[in-house]
Amino acid sequence: MLQLTQTYVYEGQRIAWGKLGDGPAIVLVQGTPFSSQVWRRIAPLLAKKRSVYFYDMLGYGQSDMRQGQEVSLGVQNNLLAALFDHWQLDRPEILCHDFGGATVLRGYYLSNLRYSRLVMFDAVALAPWGSPFVRHVRNYQDAFAGLPAYAHDALLKAYLQGAAHNPLGEETLSVYMKPWQGAAGQAAFYRQIAQMDQRFTIEIEPRYGLLDCPVSLLWGEDDQWIPISQGERLAALIAPGRLERVPGCGHLMQDDAPEAIIAAVLGCINALTSGMKPIVKVAVVQV
Repeated sequence: MLQLTQTYVYEGQRIAWGKLGDGPAIVLVQGTPFSSQVWRRIAPLLAKKRSVYFYDMLGYGQSDMRQGQEVSLGVQNNLLAALFDHWQLDRPEILCHDFGGATVLRGYYLSNLRYSRLVMFDAVALAPWGSPFVRHVRNYQDAFAGLPAYAHDALLKAYLQGAAHNPLGEETLSVYMKPWQGAAGQAAFYRQIAQMDQRFTIEIEPRYGLLDCPVSLLWGEDDQWIPISQGERLAALIAPGRLERVPGCGHLMQDDAPEAIIAAVLGCINALTSGMKPIVKVAVVQV
């Protein structure tokens, strides 16, 4: 497990973060409904070559969860900008997933953040996004927040499994479920879903174009949450018309194909010598 031993106070709210390794800085930005523990197998390998910064988004993981809290995409890029200042980072490398993708792009276009390189996979970036389950929860947040714990746990487990192409083990499910359990965690889980709003990506979509840094974009071929067609659309806008398709991989690449992420950041040779299984096949296509 990653150790988030540091605290940053953002607008009176506690943000948990940690750091591993030495070298050029890379910031890991999670997606929903996960926490920084989604990087627990990846961060230590990157730390062999990088200073790896990771944190729990506001309202997620070990960061503050409060009733009435604003945890939408509209606030997460402001938090990222504040952390850049706190960490005194200038153009770090970025690795991001899902909501982390929208956060990083909003940081670039709205908060004037700049990166030395951007590695993004299965990102929330283009409308439409949000499953039928998400839309239903948004309409009945209070009812879901009041579910008996056993019913919430069953629903949460099924929801998390839907992110992966391969079955998630009980230990992995426990790691991802833990922040969302208990009265505060359960309420926080439905709170962040209720605040999912496509306007936060719609407002930056017209600005999409080539960034002023190298961009690597990966997508799981079997992503059931955000289909690869969305990845192809995004690649055509920000990643010089190229997309790395990862076979046998769903939305949760950190569990389905972590070696693809390591290879994208460090290069295939480093990935092969890191102790992870090699990539059997990653197809790069022109879109």
